[in-house]
Amino acid sequence: MPQRQLTDRFCDNIKADQQIDYFDETVTGLALRVSPTKKAWIWLHTQDGKRKRLTFGTYPATSLASARAKVELMRGEVEAGRAPIAPKAETLHTICEEYLRRAKVRTKAERVRTLERLVYPTLGTRPIAEIRRSEIVRLLDGIEDASGPVMADRTLALIRKIMNWHATRSDDFRSPIVKGMARTKPKERARERTLTDDEITAIWRSCKGVFGRFVQFLLLTGARRGEAAQMERSELDKGDWTLPAARNKTKVDLVRPLSKPALDLVDGQGEWVFSTDGLTPISGFSKFKRAFDKASGVSDYTLHDLRRTARSLMSRAGVPSDHAEHCLGHVIGGVRGVYDRHEYYDEKQQAYEALAGIVERIVSGTQAGVVQLKRKR
Repeated sequence: MPQRQLTDRFCDNIKADQQIDYFDETVTGLALRVSPTKKAWIWLHTQDGKRKRLTFGTYPATSLASARAKVELMRGEVEAGRAPIAPKAETLHTICEEYLRRAKVRTKAERVRTLERLVYPTLGTRPIAEIRRSEIVRLLDGIEDASGPVMADRTLALIRKIMNWHATRSDDFRSPIVKGMARTKPKERARERTLTDDEITAIWRSCKGVFGRFVQFLLLTGARRGEAAQMERSELDKGDWTLPAARNKTKVDLVRPLSKPALDLVDGQGEWVFSTDGLTPISGFSKFKRAFDKASGVSDYTLHDLRRTARSLMSRAGVPSDHAEHCLGHVIGGVRGVYDRHEYYDEKQQAYEALAGIVERIVSGTQAGVVQLKRKR
């Protein structure tokens, strides 16, 4: 049983063709068990007159300093007459739950769905300190193959945020995520896509079922996908849809006076306006959209492109830029953004009616120009 002064450098570099225990001269009974496949911490101690061995943690997930500290805690349990219990490893799942509970996050429900669907089945039960970079890479490979590189990058961003948060609360944890793991570049993700009149017509005429109503609603309101998907019946009142500050990117309530065609799409019962089962909000957009693209014959666009298209159509319909920006929930910058607190309710109402009018003319084949808005006297 070799005994030596263990150091981080020694623990990093030591290798063995067979299992060898290297006992620490600093903490009695602590040893680093080195085998051809892994390095683990063990603690030999005496309790009730019997010699016992307890295995806990692996290196480098559990650092030398952490292993020494844990042994001292377990030694205290033995001296108190209690059986020592190896400290439980913190799994990625438990850390994610703690993060979601403590951190102030805007899209909590969406993050929970991403974790439950894409992350937990593969890495949820793994101790967070033992997760290797290669495991995350394999996870991202699978997501990219199934749902595309953008979804892989969104998942990576979420895991990175949680691991960085955990690192600020841990003495030993170091995130395995490094630069260069993303599958796309920000400039490549930036889009300028708007749909043509022919594409709008093809898509509109293919709209059926809940997802079809959802697509039409996005085009008639310019709402973000997540805003509309999480829309609750309680947010509707006399033709107005109030997006609460908690779900709004700008952290303020946003009132959207919906046009009649948009209101016709939110008829029905249940807590969620857009739901496939009446119990949960609509989800599974990638699956829905693949089938929808096949039916409409239009592809190479995202649901967010409908928001950009709606904004472009408002300009075509003669809607003033500021009014259109307020419809989309954008904050007006500069001095005007600080001092101009006018809610633009009437202007937004006219803008949405103009948007509905130009969409109706496009899909009916009667579009012949812009719509002149009525000016208030």
